[in-house]
Amino acid sequence: MAPDRILLVDDEAGIRTSLTRVLSDEGYSVEAAATGEKGLERLRQGGVDLVLLDVWLPKKDGMEVLEEIRASDRDLPVIMISGHASIDSAVKATKLGAFDFIEKPLSIEKVSLSVRNALRQRRLEQRNARLRDALGEKASRRLIGESPAIVKLREQITTAAPTNGRVLIFGENGTGKELVARMIHTLSLRAEEPFVEMNCAAIPEELIESELFGHVKGSFTGAHDDKKGKFELADQGTLFLDEIGDMSLKTQARVLRVLQEQTFEPVGGAQTVKVDVRVLAATNKDLSEGIRKGVFREDLFFRLNVIPLQVPSLRERREDIPLLARHFLQGLAAEYGRRAPALTEAAREAMSSYAWPGNVRELRNIIERLVIMVPRDRIERSDLPSELSGQDSRQPGAEAVGLLDAPAGTLKEGRERFERAFIARRLAECGQNVSRTAESLGVERSHLHRKLKAFGLTPDRSAES
Repeated sequence: MAPDRILLVDDEAGIRTSLTRVLSDEGYSVEAAATGEKGLERLRQGGVDLVLLDVWLPKKDGMEVLEEIRASDRDLPVIMISGHASIDSAVKATKLGAFDFIEKPLSIEKVSLSVRNALRQRRLEQRNARLRDALGEKASRRLIGESPAIVKLREQITTAAPTNGRVLIFGENGTGKELVARMIHTLSLRAEEPFVEMNCAAIPEELIESELFGHVKGSFTGAHDDKKGKFELADQGTLFLDEIGDMSLKTQARVLRVLQEQTFEPVGGAQTVKVDVRVLAATNKDLSEGIRKGVFREDLFFRLNVIPLQVPSLRERREDIPLLARHFLQGLAAEYGRRAPALTEAAREAMSSYAWPGNVRELRNIIERLVIMVPRDRIERSDLPSELSGQDSRQPGAEAVGLLDAPAGTLKEGRERFERAFIARRLAECGQNVSRTAESLGVERSHLHRKLKAFGLTPDRSAES
């Protein structure tokens, strides 16, 4: 490994000679310059890992040199040295980005320690930058698609990820909101810290506070031991709260306090726990409507909605459907140990014209079914489920496509009629079994239950047994 390269800028010949000898003995490659101008000239040639810079120099002093270094390279570590140190000069150097400020007469031990620490930090920052770039490239490839909506979403993720801003992710079920949250974490400065997720709709109301904040032993029946909650497990990292719109008002109040103060008390505990957590949240609901109905706190909404991201439905990016289908075909075929079949043009057209109420999750489920059930090397239109293939004259996908062109006043009503009819038919095809219906639609069982209730559909409970 090549030695680290240090540039020493000092007008005192004795300092240049002694520091060059000491640092060279420690294995560094050292060059020296007597003036700020010569030091800057050497820096323009590149290849310097650290600068030792005297404050008092003829003509262009060290502070001016430091400003010019920062203008061209904000990451190069600079250690300031001075025989006439003052608090003001040390503060100014720090504000300009100096790594350290050392007074003369120089202590060899202190100089050596500061140099080691500065170079170690530089290597860590370079390693983290390379890691973020590699992870970012890998993460970006996971968000499949080249449609304008997806390109815009990728750009928004790349911009938002390196910050600590809270992100609220909107989108229908199955669009990939969790994937977006994971990408944000992967591209963030917290990438090496925990990513913790929780589905707020999947946890019973009586347990959700324990899941979020933890509990102490004996705080309620069944609390046999102390337990850390999601906030504490995500300390220094990212907490993803999915289906935030299903959280009760009581729990919303506690979450709001944590967001404001970054502290909380476990259930049944008196000791305050302090955390540093970036919170990402997602919902498939209209939270503005929830605020109007009094079931979602407006102050929590504003706390979460610092950076809003909208994940498009498949209907809004139909040009990506063939890319996604090919991606899933290749991945699932490899998983099942067979050659990836090809989609015929007719099959691709049928997939592109379908409404995909379950979005990407439904598409993946159907592709998996085809990989398993179609042994040939080509998937024909006739191999697709009836709602895609058009074999049924009541094909709900086509009806939904037509609804996209309906007048604005009738669009919502038409879509609800289609969705109710589609779910009722799929429920019948699955023998009234809610679990199988949810799986075939590519949606969460809890989401399907809410839809059934909203549409007044009552499945035969005996089919669940």
